[in-house]
Amino acid sequence: MGTLKNRFTDEELEYFKELIEKKLEVAKVDYDMLRGSLSHKDDHGTDDTSRTFNMMEDGSETLMREEMEKLANRQQKFIKNLENALIRIRNKSYGVCRVTGKLINKKRLELVPHATLSIEAKNMQ
Repeated sequence: MGTLKNRFTDEELEYFKELIEKKLEVAKVDYDMLRGSLSHKDDHGTDDTSRTFNMMEDGSETLMREEMEKLANRQQKFIKNLENALIRIRNKSYGVCRVTGKLINKKRLELVPHATLSIEAKNMQ
């Protein structure tokens, strides 16, 4: 009987490192854009319109800012997860399911490179 692999090879880890670094770069740009849009108060040219319209506009803007804040927070969490995945690559523990101890499928890691659970473990939840 063949032995089961308990970790990815250095070449495989390097492949995932490059994949994660690219995703991390894009994620940071997206995060900076989201944070930038939150720091600038948009002027919609409603200064000279009726008070009722201004109130509706302010409410709409508040909702939009709250949604942007949620997106920024999710993006920040995604960045942290990718950075943690890079730490696991350096430790050579990347791709090992934290529940089953088995290697996570490569296809899953290509789609969700920060995954820490195999499909088997996710289904058990």
